[in-house]
Amino acid sequence: METVSTAKLAVPEGAAPTKVRWKIFLMMLMLIAINYVDRASLSVAMPMIAKEFDLSPAWQGLLLSSFFWTYAFMQIPGGMLADKYGPRKVIACSAIGWGFFQAIAGVCTGGFSLLLTRLGLGAAEAPIYPAGGKLNALWMTKSERGRGATLLDGGAPLGAAFGALIIAGLISEMGSWRTSFVVAGVGTVIAGLWAYSYIRNHPHEHPKVNQAEADYIEASHAKELAEEPTTTSGNVLHFLRYRSVWGMFFGWMCFNALFYGLLTWMPTYLSKQYGFDIKQMGGAVFIMFFAGFVGELVGGWVADKWMEHGGKQSTVLRTIFGFSSIVATIAMYSVTKFTDPTTVVILLSVTLFFLRWCGLFWCVPSILAVRSRIGFLGGFMNLGGNVAGIGVPILVGVIVQATGSYYMALMLFAGAGVGLFISSTMLISYKKLPV
Repeated sequence: METVSTAKLAVPEGAAPTKVRWKIFLMMLMLIAINYVDRASLSVAMPMIAKEFDLSPAWQGLLLSSFFWTYAFMQIPGGMLADKYGPRKVIACSAIGWGFFQAIAGVCTGGFSLLLTRLGLGAAEAPIYPAGGKLNALWMTKSERGRGATLLDGGAPLGAAFGALIIAGLISEMGSWRTSFVVAGVGTVIAGLWAYSYIRNHPHEHPKVNQAEADYIEASHAKELAEEPTTTSGNVLHFLRYRSVWGMFFGWMCFNALFYGLLTWMPTYLSKQYGFDIKQMGGAVFIMFFAGFVGELVGGWVADKWMEHGGKQSTVLRTIFGFSSIVATIAMYSVTKFTDPTTVVILLSVTLFFLRWCGLFWCVPSILAVRSRIGFLGGFMNLGGNVAGIGVPILVGVIVQATGSYYMALMLFAGAGVGLFISSTMLISYKKLPV
């Protein structure tokens, strides 16, 4: 059972609502960005690591996949921890833990020891998204959750973009991928401590929240609670009976098959296919993933504004998911038809710009689940996404090694875009489930 502290709120009476909730989600944006800097570090450094450790494409795919083994396994436990202990402790412990594993990766001496650190990194990072989804439900009003979701998830392309520049820059300046890993890890631990000092589980617990902001949030939540089912089954496994849950699961799986495929293999693809050096590769990856970050914010803004002006939630989300997945799929398929590197980078940027509109999927757990189950359902959704994270990097490595070409891998990514369209537009009914 969740409890709310009765700590005294900062008033004065009649003051305009404070904006603490937006500051918290800007902090979450930063934390998720750091999360993806740490994830992307291996992809950017892989050409150097593969040469130093003499790794085959299949072994590279195994390393790129290994993070997702424990990351996927810990999704549901991470969501349950957020439901039980609140998002504040879970988010802080997650960041400190993954910073530790990122730092010690810098002293690895071979592929096996590096794989072990990636397993630790995945387990530590796993709770951050389910806990963030829980935070979105606790702090944001219904008409703000689109922006809350995209601020939360926007850290992914932002971190991938700046991760490419930061890691590539550190490698270039210091001549060492190891130093870059240690610097990134230490920075993450510091950020985790900062998050714990500022984030709270509920508006009433935060010393910077005034009465007006607390009342504004709670009035919206009270209205939502009144719309929740009066009786629930109490058994989380009953979620598996609903088509909407499986549509969410497979939609997020397809989204991540495309996104993680680009995140893990695009640096090597650009290096091998077009001869990009470390600086060119870092610049190209930055452009692509920064376009994704901008797209994510645009998608969240469009969704919230549309709903503020009377758009029905289900119509808004289906339309946005459908439109963005179609454009992303067409752009991804078009990559196979061009050989000019500039055109390819532009098409990949378009793919990521529209694909990241589907970061709005992080609204779905709070739409389908009652408040006490949001963490669990967010973990289940992200489990689906990271099943793709496990399989896609390995599959791409095997395809490239077997065919000597990236063509079939790119077609795999385009197929994932089609799956995203089908799952998000045809399977999900956006209403509370009595679980």
